[in-house]
Amino acid sequence: MSFIKKTAEFWSLLSGRVTIRLESTPIDSVALLTEFATTKAAFVAQKTLYGYLKTRMGTRYPTMFEDMVFVDSINIAKLHAYAGCLSDLSVYVVAYALQHLPKDDPLRNSIARQIFETGLANNKEQVSSIEEFSAAEALVEFDLRLRDTTWTDASAGRANFKHSAKTIITWAPIAPELKQYDAGVVRNSVMFAWHGIREQFKKRVDIDKISSEATSQLST
Repeated sequence: MSFIKKTAEFWSLLSGRVTIRLESTPIDSVALLTEFATTKAAFVAQKTLYGYLKTRMGTRYPTMFEDMVFVDSINIAKLHAYAGCLSDLSVYVVAYALQHLPKDDPLRNSIARQIFETGLANNKEQVSSIEEFSAAEALVEFDLRLRDTTWTDASAGRANFKHSAKTIITWAPIAPELKQYDAGVVRNSVMFAWHGIREQFKKRVDIDKISSEATSQLST
């Protein structure tokens, strides 16, 4: 099987192999909130990581996949990029969907962690095959983020998505001396990708239904 075909399957796995839904379908449950976050995080990770590599390498891009060292580096970068994107989007969708809860309600932390953990669990086979990526460490890092999250600010938009851009810049298999010139362009590319995701989410999310379901789960 070619590496390109394997890559396509990998991103399919990252997206959870869910049934493709119409983009206009309401997001009106915690399950659909989780589906949106895990699949759109995979989409942005793929689009921005591979877009950066293709732009930087130009015509050499296809031939680089014949270099197994480079391929291994991409496999590592893919998981870190996904975790970074999932971290940002998990916090954002929860902050937006549960914006009417009291400021310090612990339910936000609980659901955000549930989404992040589900994304990693959906891809257990891929995660376990990459030694340079630790799901346990990713969860610890996400828990630290949740501890320091000001939820009223997390739904503000652009400012919440710095982690994914930083992760992609850090882990992309590009020489460090080149990355220093690319950082600003990559950040803008990632931020632009997230803008469309945020706008789509705002149109589809049903805040009242998700808040009602989430609070009812907590009381049972």
